[in-house]
Amino acid sequence: MATNPPKGDGHRNGAVRDRSQFQHPNGHWVKRDADTGRIMDVKSDNAPFKGVRREKD
Repeated sequence: MATNPPKGDGHRNGAVRDRSQFQHPNGHWVKRDADTGRIMDVKSDNAPFKGVRREKD
């Protein structure tokens, strides 16, 4: 039997580049574009984005 994982299973290998995240004072995580500094997305729950680096305070 082959033990190789299936190709194209939809998961990401490694971290997302050129993006960072920080936690807003209301508890939501906000994703920011590292090149322009514009806010890209806000999570509706209090869990951070997967694979996106965190900004230092």
